[in-house]
Amino acid sequence: MSLRPPGVTPAGRGRAALTFLAVLALLLGGYGLFRADAGLTTRQVTVDGVPLTEVRADHDGTGAVRRPGVVIAHGFAGSARLMRPLADTVARRGAVALLLDFAGHGGNLAGLPGAGSDDTASRVALEHDLAVAVAHLRGRPDVDPTRIVLVGHSMGAGVVTRYAAGHPDIAGTVAISLPDGGDLPDARPERLLLIVGGLEFPAFRDTAEATARRGDGRRVVVVPGVEHISVLFAGRTHREVAAWVGGDGGPAPRPAARLVPAGLLLLGLGLGFVPLAALLTGRRGRRVGPAPVGPAPVAPAPVVLAVATAATGLGVLLAPVLPTTRLPLAVGGYLAGFLLVTGVLLAAVRHLPLRLSGTGPGPAAPVAAGGSVPTGGRTPLRPVVAALLLTGYAGAAVAVPIHLGLTWALPVGARWWLLPVVTVGCLVFLAGAELLTQGRSWRYTAVGALAVPALGGAAVVGLAPGFVLLVVPLFVVLLGWQAAWAAVLRRAGAPWWAPALVGAVLVAWPVATALPLS
Repeated sequence: MSLRPPGVTPAGRGRAALTFLAVLALLLGGYGLFRADAGLTTRQVTVDGVPLTEVRADHDGTGAVRRPGVVIAHGFAGSARLMRPLADTVARRGAVALLLDFAGHGGNLAGLPGAGSDDTASRVALEHDLAVAVAHLRGRPDVDPTRIVLVGHSMGAGVVTRYAAGHPDIAGTVAISLPDGGDLPDARPERLLLIVGGLEFPAFRDTAEATARRGDGRRVVVVPGVEHISVLFAGRTHREVAAWVGGDGGPAPRPAARLVPAGLLLLGLGLGFVPLAALLTGRRGRRVGPAPVGPAPVAPAPVVLAVATAATGLGVLLAPVLPTTRLPLAVGGYLAGFLLVTGVLLAAVRHLPLRLSGTGPGPAAPVAAGGSVPTGGRTPLRPVVAALLLTGYAGAAVAVPIHLGLTWALPVGARWWLLPVVTVGCLVFLAGAELLTQGRSWRYTAVGALAVPALGGAAVVGLAPGFVLLVVPLFVVLLGWQAAWAAVLRRAGAPWWAPALVGAVLVAWPVATALPLS
C-alpha cells in the first residue's frame, strides 16, 4: 500500500525540497551580506570621472582623530568590489580605506587605452586615476596625510609601486602578485611589502624576490595554497596588509564575509531554477505536440567529438581576423568571435555526421533536445514566455550574487550594447552544440568542454590575447553551470532553443560586465 498522499509524486516532493533549500540559502545569504556591513560606514563619490568608495569604521568622521589612509587598487578585469574585503579589514583596524575603479573597469565609464597591454597610454590613464584617489583621500578630515599607504593587486600592484617610487611621501606600499618590477628604480619605493600566492605562476614569485633584493625595508610573503585571485581572500594576506598599514588593533580579518553569503545566494538561485522551470513550462518532462515520426538521427559519439574538435580548432584560427576583435571589450571581442565562428561551424556540419550515422534522414528540428516541434512547426506561446522569463532569471542569478559579493556585474556605458553582442556569440555557440548533439547532455557538455583547451592553447601560442588565460577558469565554471541548467530545461520539456538562450545570458553576462572596456 502506498503512503503517498493523492496527487503527490516523488518528482513533486523533490521540487518542493529544492524550493525549501533555495529559499533557505537565499535568506542566509541575504542575512550574511547584511551582517558584512555591520560596524562600517561607506561613502561613494565620483571625482574627475573616477568612482571612489570610502570605507571606515563607524565614528563621527569630523577629523578629531586622524587615521591612516589606504588606497586599494584592483587588477586587470577586477573592480573596487573585488577588493572590498581588504578595505573592510583595514577599516576595522582603524584606517580609512579608499577603493577606486580604474578606467575601463567596474563603474568607470571611460575606456582604458590599450587594455591588456602595458603601454604608455595605459600607464598614464591608470596613474591619473590613482593620483585622483590619493589626492581625494589626503583631503579627508579624518585622514592623516602623512600616513598614506597604497595597496595594489596584479595590474594595480604595478600602478601603486610605480606611483610610490615617484612620490616618497607615501608611507608604505603593498604589492600583491606584482607582475613586473624591472622598471622600478633601485631602493624605491621604500617600505615595500610583496605578497604572492603559493600556487601562482612561478614568474610572480621570481618578480617579488628580485624586487625585494633591490632595496632596503622590503619583505616578501608567500601565502601557501592560493593562486592569483584567491590570494585576495586568504587570511594571511589580510593579516599582513593590516600589520603593514598599522593603525589600531581590531578584530580578526574575515576575508570571506561577503564571499560566502554571495555563494549562498548563487546556490539558492541555482537550486530555485529547477522548480521554477517546471512551474513555468507546466510540462514536467512531457513533450509538446505529437511524437516525432521515425527515430531521430544521432551521430556516433566519436563523430560528434571529432566534428566539435575541428570546429573549435577553426574557431581559434579565424577569431583573430574577425571584426569582433575591434569591439571595445578587452579579450571579450576575441572570445565572442571564437564562439560565433565555432557555433556556426557546429550547426553547419551537423548534417554530415548525421548521414554518417545511417539512422535515417535528417530531421527538420531536433527532437531529443527537449520537446518536439508541433504540427505546423510552431512552438506554443507558453513555452516561449517561459523561456523568456527563465532567461531574465538567469541574468539575475548570475549578476546579483556576483555584484553583491565578488566584483562589478552591472552593465554601464558601452556595456549596455556590448552585452547583447557577446550574448549573440554565446547563443550561436550553444545553439550549434545543441543541434550537433541533439540535446544529449553528456555529449553537449563534452562539446562545450572542448572550447576550454582550445582557448587556452590559442593564448599560449599567441593566437589569442594572453589575458584569455585569466578568463578560462571563469569560462569553465559558466559552461558547467549552463550545461546543468540545460539538462533541467530538457527534462522540463522546454523548446530545443531554450537551453541555448538561457545559457547564453548566463555565460555572456559576466564576460560583458567584468572584462575591461578599451
